[in-house]
Amino acid sequence: MGNIFLKIGGVLSFAVAFLHIAIIFIGAPGYRYFGAGENMARLAASGSLMPAVITCGIAIVLALCGFYAFSGVRMIRPLPPRKIVLSLISAVYILRGVSVFPQIFFKLKMPDAVSSRFIAFSAAALLIGIFYLMGTIKNWKILRTRG
Repeated sequence: MGNIFLKIGGVLSFAVAFLHIAIIFIGAPGYRYFGAGENMARLAASGSLMPAVITCGIAIVLALCGFYAFSGVRMIRPLPPRKIVLSLISAVYILRGVSVFPQIFFKLKMPDAVSSRFIAFSAAALLIGIFYLMGTIKNWKILRTRG
């Protein structure tokens, strides 16, 4: 069965990367729905390539996260330095995800203050980060910094 945590984290990173590619094709409504901001939505609606370039860059970084997860469980060749990068990926996802707690607080106090979908996005990031963290801890001894 191997390290299921990193496998799930990797699959979820690839899923989020593909979602970002889909947003490019959806255009302005996709940027609005997923919270990229009105400026990005307007740029996309006007035909600017900037939102697509930025979103594609984010998708590439997310896909790299997926590759590092798969490298961490030896599904693909070792990518250096796995221990450090997997730790950083865990931290970034978790830091993005912990915003779910104040979002829930504000949602309870002022129901219209925060969209439920943004709470779901934050919760998803936190969950992915936990998968990465648990998988990295589980494989800590075998994750050498040089491949």
